[in-house]
Amino acid sequence: MTKGYLQRKASWQILLKVSSGIYSDQALEKVLKNYEFNSLDIALITELSFGCIRYRKFLDLWIDHVSKLSHLKQPPKLRWLLHIGLYQLLKMDKIPFSAAISSTVEVAKRTELKGLAGTVNAILRNTVRNLEKDNFPKISSNEKEKLSCLESLPLWLVNEIIHWVGLEEAKNIAKAFNKRPSIDLRINSLKTELNKFLRELKESNINAEPISQLNHGIALNSHPRSLKKLPGYRDGMWVVQDRSSQWVAPLLNPLKGEKILDACAAPGSKTTHLAALANDDAEILAVDRSEKRLKILQSNLKRLNIKSVRTLKADATSLVNTNPNLISYFDKILVDAPCSGIGTFARNPDSRWSLNKDKISQLIILQERLLESIIPLLKRNGTLVYSTCTICPEENNLLIKKFLTKNKEITLDNERQILPRFDLPGDGFYAAKMSYK
Repeated sequence: MTKGYLQRKASWQILLKVSSGIYSDQALEKVLKNYEFNSLDIALITELSFGCIRYRKFLDLWIDHVSKLSHLKQPPKLRWLLHIGLYQLLKMDKIPFSAAISSTVEVAKRTELKGLAGTVNAILRNTVRNLEKDNFPKISSNEKEKLSCLESLPLWLVNEIIHWVGLEEAKNIAKAFNKRPSIDLRINSLKTELNKFLRELKESNINAEPISQLNHGIALNSHPRSLKKLPGYRDGMWVVQDRSSQWVAPLLNPLKGEKILDACAAPGSKTTHLAALANDDAEILAVDRSEKRLKILQSNLKRLNIKSVRTLKADATSLVNTNPNLISYFDKILVDAPCSGIGTFARNPDSRWSLNKDKISQLIILQERLLESIIPLLKRNGTLVYSTCTICPEENNLLIKKFLTKNKEITLDNERQILPRFDLPGDGFYAAKMSYK
C-alpha cells in the first residue's frame, strides 16, 4: 500500500466520523490511533481532513459544477471522498493533480466504494479540465453570498458577522476561520520557567518561540506527531492553551489565600492557570456539571501537581440553592461561559455547520442565568470576570451591558474583544472584568 493512499484513507475516515456527529479533534485522534504516521504525515492528514470540513460548502459547489449529480444526491461516503480529491486539486498547490487523483481513486478501489472508483476518477479529471480552461462555478455577485461561498460559511452567519463588524472586517474574519490554527502552550510556572523550557524544546529539535505579551506562552512552529510526546508532558511542565485564552486568568489577579470560584471549569486550562498565578496557595473551587469533563480536569490537576483546587460536580446556576454555605464566600469568580464558540472556528472546523441562531439564543439565556446566579456567591469588593470564545456581541459586550443595567452594584472595570484575524494567530475571545461594590 502506498503512503499516499493511507494518508487519503485516514483523512476520509476522519470525515466519515465527523459526519456521524463526532467532533473533528476527537475524530482525528481516533483515526490516527490505527496508523503509524510520522509528524509530516499527520500535518498533511490534518490539513486535508480539516480543510475539507472547513470548505464543505465550497467543495459542494464544485461537485455541482463538475458532476451530473448534485452534492445533495451523492451517496454521503462518495461525497466525502470527492471532497478529499477536490480539496487537493483546489486548495493544495504542492500536490500534483495526478497524485491527488490517483491516491483518491485508490481509496475508492480498496474500500466499499470500489464500484464507484470510475465515478471518482471521472469527476476529479473533469475538475482538472475545468481548472485548465478557467471554467469556474458561477458565484453570485452579491457580496454576502460571494463571501459565504468562497470562504465556506453558512449565509446566515455571514450576515450576522457583517452586521457585527462590517463587510471588510467580516472578510478578514472569514479568512481567519479557514487558516491553520496555531499550537500554543502555557508553561506550568510552578515547575519551570519560560526560557528554560524553550531551551529544552530546542534541544529536542522542537521549533518554538515565546508569545509576545504573555509571560508563560509558547508557540509551537513544529507539528509533532503527538503533543503528549513533547518534553515535559509527563512531568506537568505545560498545558495546551490558546494565546487568547491565556489573557483571561490574569484579569482576576489571583493571590495567596484568596477564595476563588471557577464556575464552568472543565477541562481546566484556566483553572490551572489561576492556581499557578496564585503559586498554588489559593483556595480554588472548580465547578462543572459534566462528570466526564471534570475527570479531564482532575487528570490535568494531577499531571501538573496542583494541590489548591477542589472539584465539584454541580450546575453553577444552582449553587446558591444547593450550597448556601457558599453565599458571599468568594473573593473572586471566573465565569468562562458556555458559548457559540465562533471565535474558535479555525480550531473547530465542524462547529460552523452545527451552529444556528436558535442555539445562540439558548446560550444567551444560559449565560444570563449564570451571571445572575453567581453574584450572590461573591463577596462585597470582590472581582468577577466573564469570558467567552465567541465574537457574537449578544453573548459578550451587549450581554454585559444588560447585566450591569440590572445590577447597579456591579461596575465594569474593563473589557476586551479579540477578533480572529487572518494575518495574526490566536482565537477570537472576549472578557469583561467587573467589581462588586
